[in-house]
Amino acid sequence: MIAGRLYICPTPIGNLEDITLRVLRILEETDLIACEDTRRTGKLLQHFEIETPLLSYHEHNEIQRTEELLDKLGQGKDIALVSDAGTPGISDPGEVVIQAALEAGAEVIPLPGASALISALVVSGFSTERFTFEGFLPRKGQEREERLAEIAVARKTVIIYESPYRIQATLEEPASQMPERQLALIREISKIHEEKIYGRTGELAEELQERELQGEIVLVIAGREQDDDKIDFSGMTVLDHLKLLMERGYTKKQAIKEVARVRELPKSEVYQEAIVIDARVNQED
Repeated sequence: MIAGRLYICPTPIGNLEDITLRVLRILEETDLIACEDTRRTGKLLQHFEIETPLLSYHEHNEIQRTEELLDKLGQGKDIALVSDAGTPGISDPGEVVIQAALEAGAEVIPLPGASALISALVVSGFSTERFTFEGFLPRKGQEREERLAEIAVARKTVIIYESPYRIQATLEEPASQMPERQLALIREISKIHEEKIYGRTGELAEELQERELQGEIVLVIAGREQDDDKIDFSGMTVLDHLKLLMERGYTKKQAIKEVARVRELPKSEVYQEAIVIDARVNQED
């Protein structure tokens, strides 16, 4: 058992008053603070008059630094892990050293505190009973398409982080797949220019097209309603049923599974119908 303890310390995502008294005490009492940016964390420590030594720990050096931090934990030193804002490990560096510390037998202690995803979720007004955090979506390619297709049919509330440079594209894609779905765009949480925008994905994509959104952005998308599944497929062919679901955002695989379920048909039989869709697309190309 390693004697040193690793503390996971959330830091303010905006207002400095967001920091907890316990985090301040731990930052002051630990032997070392591993931080994403020593300059940014240095300003935070200076504000609260804390003089604990800093060591950079970010995505470009986390493998090397993890070994150093494990060595210090083995020497019995307590370490506080922080990111630039929010909770380490949530779309920020931290996961690697946390896993390594646990595997090495060190005690890892999480401290409650600021997190943009939770703040955005609760202020969205959407269901908090079940939700999925997607972090930052892949920038392009098949992985991005598949992720968006999953979001389009998800019944859970979905939370996404996005850059101001890619927000327009990310708004347009759900708008084309699920234009009537409720969406909340929350930006600059706990900062001077905090803003919350609510509406349907189709409407917001058009409304915000001319705006230059800046700062940290969180998108919260309401889950698909149960009523969306209620399709009167009497008189509808299996092929038309598949096409309808795919128009609503289902991938072909998801549509096959759903049609087979509601029609009580073997998936292999539905799959044979789906082959026709691919054949027609290839002919058109």
